[in-house]
Amino acid sequence: MSSSPVPVPVLRTVQVLGGPSGGAHVRSLATGLAARGVRVTVCAPVEAEGEYDFTGAGARFTPDAVSALRAACVEADVVHAHGVRAGMRAALALRGRRVPLVVSWHGGGPGSGRLGLLLERHVARAAAIVLGASSAQVDLARLRGARDARLAAVAVPSGASGPSGAPDAPDPGKVRAELGAVERPLLIAVGSLVPRRGYSVLLDAAREWRTLDPMPLLVIAGEGPMRAELARRIEAERLPVRLLGRRRDAARLLAAADVAVLPSRWEARSPLAQEALRMGVPLVATAVGGVPELVGSAGVLVPYGEAGALAGAVAGLLADPARRGALAEAGRAQALTWPSEDDTVAQVLSVYDELTSRRR
Repeated sequence: MSSSPVPVPVLRTVQVLGGPSGGAHVRSLATGLAARGVRVTVCAPVEAEGEYDFTGAGARFTPDAVSALRAACVEADVVHAHGVRAGMRAALALRGRRVPLVVSWHGGGPGSGRLGLLLERHVARAAAIVLGASSAQVDLARLRGARDARLAAVAVPSGASGPSGAPDAPDPGKVRAELGAVERPLLIAVGSLVPRRGYSVLLDAAREWRTLDPMPLLVIAGEGPMRAELARRIEAERLPVRLLGRRRDAARLLAAADVAVLPSRWEARSPLAQEALRMGVPLVATAVGGVPELVGSAGVLVPYGEAGALAGAVAGLLADPARRGALAEAGRAQALTWPSEDDTVAQVLSVYDELTSRRR
């Protein structure tokens, strides 16, 4: 008499997202996990579902209300929070339950002030495993008291601004015409308008670019609380800068640019840097956080906060087509060394399997 096969239990995960940042990664992760038979619930703001369509990726979506998060965690085998604030909310929802918490620190950076430090410490100690997108974040998590912190490079999906981010074959000439940069160099920065992005320093650099002939146009794709302040400076100082607001076609704009600029005070594994190098767009970036590890010698790195160095690096590239061509080639080669989306999913799934096997 043959015995019936023992059914393999379905792994159930809850992905917790505190805002739109990290949404492209969570969608990619949800798609890969669902394709491997994992039951995925994404708990996120309603606007994030509209932006990234987690349901279309094969996940169940629930709004990020406290009660909804607690209910979603009841039957979870693993809860995975993306970002420190999401980690705090997940830790509170799991209080009193023996469900392992994974926290990905793939954004932000060192906390600002005592409150930020306390938040990071609490989340680091509450997590069974912290996954850092860069070595700098792994070191930070250990410093904050994480029991187990590991490097887990995040593969940014192509067209990371959303599931329909970039068209298959953008027309650079058309994009440049739309932006008003037909006969002048086009520079681009992408990211939310918040202090850590370094846009005040970037506008200082833009003042120096006014002396170039032809004068380059800088466009910034992103939205945030600094918009009014930046807009006032642009108008008052007559800077060659346009604020585009949040754009779903940021990858399309990037493909038409001569140089991408990343002036941040902190970055872990910058989506802009990844997209630029993958597309062969020369990159000038600040040597902060995980940027040097990510970019290597395939970009021009400058110290944070030094507008003169930033302006000079960009002007030097605009005046040297051969150097731009070499960086484009080096960027594509560097991108080939990064993990794929499948690699990222496989690593995360192995972490889940490890944690659930401890409970058997």
